[in-house]
Order: sequence, then C-alpha cells, then structure tokens
Amino acid sequence: MIVDSHAHYDDEQFDPDRAEVLERVRQQGITRVVNPSSNLQSARKCLAIAEAYDFIFTAVGIHPHDASQFSEDAMDTLRQMAENPKVVAIGEVGLDYHYDFSPRPVQKECLAAHIHLAKQLKLPLILHDRESHQDLLDILRAEKAESAGGVFHCFTGSVEMAREVLQMGFYIALGGAVTFKNAIKPVEVGKYVPADRLLIETDSPYMTPVPFRGKRNDSGYLTLIIDKLASIRETTPEQLAYQTAINADKLFHLGLQAN
Repeated sequence: MIVDSHAHYDDEQFDPDRAEVLERVRQQGITRVVNPSSNLQSARKCLAIAEAYDFIFTAVGIHPHDASQFSEDAMDTLRQMAENPKVVAIGEVGLDYHYDFSPRPVQKECLAAHIHLAKQLKLPLILHDRESHQDLLDILRAEKAESAGGVFHCFTGSVEMAREVLQMGFYIALGGAVTFKNAIKPVEVGKYVPADRLLIETDSPYMTPVPFRGKRNDSGYLTLIIDKLASIRETTPEQLAYQTAINADKLFHLGLQAN
C-alpha cells in the first residue's frame, strides 16, 4: 500500500493528460491519493476527479492565497460539498506569509472559519504553513483545533515546532524536500517524527524530488521520497510505505481496512 496524502490533480498542468497520468500512477502501485482544493472552483473540479476515480479522495477548503474569496456564502457552499462521501478533510487551509496574496487578517479569519467547519463536520484539517508558524499555532490553540485533528502538509518547521504540532495531536507530512541536496530541517524532522504520526506526499505537480526536480511532479515519484525517508529512519521502504498508508487511512478513513 502506498498513499499520496497530498496532490493537486485539479491543477491546470494536468489538463492535457490527466487521465493518462492517473492511470499510470495507479499502475505504479499508488493505492490512494488525497487531492485537496484551494478555492470553490478548485473544489468543484476536485470533487469531479474524485468521483471519477475510486482511488482518489478530496478535501474542500480555501487556500490562504485565495482567502479573499472567504465569505459566509462560501463556507455554506463548502459545507454542502463536504456531504459528499469522497470528501475526507477540510483543506488546504492555513496561513502563507511568504507571498501574502491575501491580507493576513483575512487569512486568519478564513482559517478560523475552516477550523469551526472541520469541528462541526468531524473532519480533519489539511494545513498549509509558510513563514507563519507562530500565528498558525496560536490560532489552532485558540480555536481548539486539536478536536478536529489533521496534518501539517509539506512540513517546513524545525524539530522544536514538530514537537509542538505532535503534542497537539496533529500528523506531519513530508515530501520531495527531504531529497533536496541542502535539506536540513526536513531530514531532522524525518528522523524525529514517530512512525505512527508520519504521512508522505508529493504535492504534485510541485515539489518534485531529486533527481527530477524542475519537472512536473506526480504520485509515481513518491517511491523516491519513500526510499529517502526509509534511509533517514533506518527502516525498509516497504515498512515505511505500509506504516504511512495505515496512518493516512486512520486520519482520512480511505477504506484501506489496514490492520
């Protein structure tokens, strides 16, 4: 079993050959894919993809880049979408202080509303955190987000931050960054995270692992991330793939019936 806990097959980069890519990654042994959305338009596209492929699931939410879309009407639409059984999480949501495409106060309000929604629907959160560590943690604590749970996707923080995240009950997902030549924090975190709290992801079509960095990413490259993390953690690729699949199934209820 191999689960890609975070990919974006709704991205326009896949428009020319999406069906071919998804059939190929299925044949490469990818058992499940979680495909989060970034705004309402993306959520509709993600739902259509998830309904067309039995091994793909989705999450609905408004990414911090698009937080200016946030409104009560938008949240009502997301709530309705989340009734679909292929929706397994609320996301991708969070804070992004690198680009600041949306004003920070709006990002914070949008995040808090998504936390409330996740708690109401008893769905986990898929969290985006870029250069916003302390504010994100503060909002999660203030809103008691641990009762919803979830995952910090594409984790970029330190071991110290990972410790706080884990103490709050969240999972940590690592991806292509662990293969980069100058990777320090992802490698340290990759050693530190307990086996039962680790997820793996590609963030396709972005974050392609070495030696294919710069090319379009897809779930077929997940084996490179598995191999690197297995080496870091001194385990076998088979065991790491299996354990992270179990973890993803536990968090997202993907129907793997893993024991």
